[in-house]
Amino acid sequence: MRKGNENKRVRLYDNSSENSLRVRKILIEKFTKLGIKICDKNYQLAIAIGGDGTFLKTAERVGDKNIPIIGINTGRLGFLADISENEIDEVVTEIFEGRYRIEERTLLQVEADSLPPGFWPYALNEVAVLKRDTSSMISIHTDMDGAFLNTYQADGLVVSTPTGSTAYALSVGGPVLVPQASNIVIVPVAPHSLNVRPLVVNDSSVVQLKVDSRSHNFLLSLDGRSVMMSISQHLTIRKATYAIRVIKRYNHFFIDTLRNKLMWGADRRK
Repeated sequence: MRKGNENKRVRLYDNSSENSLRVRKILIEKFTKLGIKICDKNYQLAIAIGGDGTFLKTAERVGDKNIPIIGINTGRLGFLADISENEIDEVVTEIFEGRYRIEERTLLQVEADSLPPGFWPYALNEVAVLKRDTSSMISIHTDMDGAFLNTYQADGLVVSTPTGSTAYALSVGGPVLVPQASNIVIVPVAPHSLNVRPLVVNDSSVVQLKVDSRSHNFLLSLDGRSVMMSISQHLTIRKATYAIRVIKRYNHFFIDTLRNKLMWGADRRK
C-alpha cells in the first residue's frame, strides 16, 4: 500500500458488457494493491468503463457533486471515454500521483411545465425535440433571449453543448466546437427549407421552444433519455449552473481524437 492511498476512494461504473466487466476486474485488482478503496458513496473519483453512453450515464449519477470522471473505453474510440485498455497501467499511476488535467464541460438544463418524476433535466451532449409516431413534420417555434428566432419546420431540433457537437448534432450537419468553447449550437433535423442552417450562439443565451404537431405530442430527448411531451408544454433550455469535470491525460488532446475518430487525412489506398 502506498502511503496516503488509504484515504482515496473511487467508484466504478460499467455497462455490464463482457469487456467492461473484465476491465472492471482488472481495475479492482490494481486499486486493491495500491490500497485504494472501491465504494459506492463518498467517493472522490468516478471511472466510467464502456463507451460514451456509459460516460453520459455516469455524469447523470455524479450530478452536481463536483466529482471528476474519467472514461475508459472498452469498444470503439470515444470522445468522452478516450482511454484505451492498454493505457490502464499508466493512467492509474498518473491519476493517483495527480498527473492529469481537468476539463470543465458545460451542461444544458431543461425547464418545462411538467417533467416525469425522477427525470434528470440536464444534458451533457444535447437536448433534442423530435417528431413521434408520424411521418409529418413538426413546427418548433423558437425564441432566443425573449426574441423570436424562427419557426423550424423539420423532423426535430437539436440544441447542443460543445461536448455534444461531435454527437447527434454532428450527424445532422452541425459544426464541430472545441470543448472549451462558450457556445451552444442549434441544429434542425431534416428541415423543410434548405435555407435553414445550424446556428452557433453564446452559452449565456436562453432558448425557448413551443412545438406544434398533428399528433399533439413530441419526443423530448436528453442525451438519449426520452420522454413523450404534450404540445401544450413550453420548454426553456439554458446553461446549467454547474459543469461536469472530466479527467484527461496530459498527452490526450481533443484535436487528436477528432482527427482519429473522423479519419481526417486517412487514405484507404495506402
